[in-house]
Amino acid sequence: MFKYQFDWSVVLSGQYAEWLLSGIKVTFQLSVVSIIFSFLLGLLIAVMRMSNVRPVRWFAHGYLEFFRNTPLLVQIFFWYFGSYKILPMVINDWLNRTNFEFAAAVIALTIYTSAFIAEDIRSGVRSIPKEQMEAARSSGFSYIRSMQYIILPQAVRITVPPLINQFLNLTKNSSLAMTIGVMELTYQARQVESYTFKGFEAFTAATLVYVVISMIIAGLMTLYSRKVLNPIRAK
Repeated sequence: MFKYQFDWSVVLSGQYAEWLLSGIKVTFQLSVVSIIFSFLLGLLIAVMRMSNVRPVRWFAHGYLEFFRNTPLLVQIFFWYFGSYKILPMVINDWLNRTNFEFAAAVIALTIYTSAFIAEDIRSGVRSIPKEQMEAARSSGFSYIRSMQYIILPQAVRITVPPLINQFLNLTKNSSLAMTIGVMELTYQARQVESYTFKGFEAFTAATLVYVVISMIIAGLMTLYSRKVLNPIRAK
C-alpha cells in the first residue's frame, strides 16, 4: 500500500516557515481588530434595535436582516470593489496609502459579525428582568443612562460566551480575506503550496493552527463559565 511521506521540513524551517508565521500574525491582527470594531458596532446596533424611536429601530432591523442574510464572501468583494463608490475620496486615498486589502477585509468582517453580535447582546438584554429598567427609570435615569450603567453591563457579562463563539467564527472567516490578497494564514499556505507543490503539508499546518486557536478560545469560554457565570448563577 502506498503511504504518503510527510516532509515537515517544508513548513517547520526556512523561508516557508517564515511565510506561515507571517500569515499567523496577520490572521491574529485581522481577527483582533475586527472583533473590537464588531463589538462596538454590534453594541450600537443592539441599542438602536431596542429604541423606542421607530425609524431608528427599523434601520437597525434592516441592518440585521440584510447583513445576516448575505454571504460574507460577497460582502468582502462588495467592499473591495465598491468602496470607491461609497466611501469619501479622502478615506479611499488614506486606505490606499496604508493597506487597502486589509482595511476592506476588516470592514467586511466587522459589518458581518456585528450583525450577529447585536442579536447576542439584544438576547442578553432581554434576559435581564424588565423591573430593573423600570426601577432605573423611576429613579430618574434616562433610557440611555439606564442602558449604559445598569442593563448593558449585565447583558454583556451574560453574552460573553456567545461573543467568544463569534470571535472564533470571525477568526475562521478571516481565511476568506485571501480572496482579495490579504496575506493571512490561508493565503500563505497557498503560497507555500505554489512554490513547493507540498500542499498537503502546508494546509495540514494551517489546519492545525486553526484547531489550536479554536481550542484556546473554547478553553477561555469554559474558564469564564466556571469562574464567573457559575458563581453568579449560584447566588
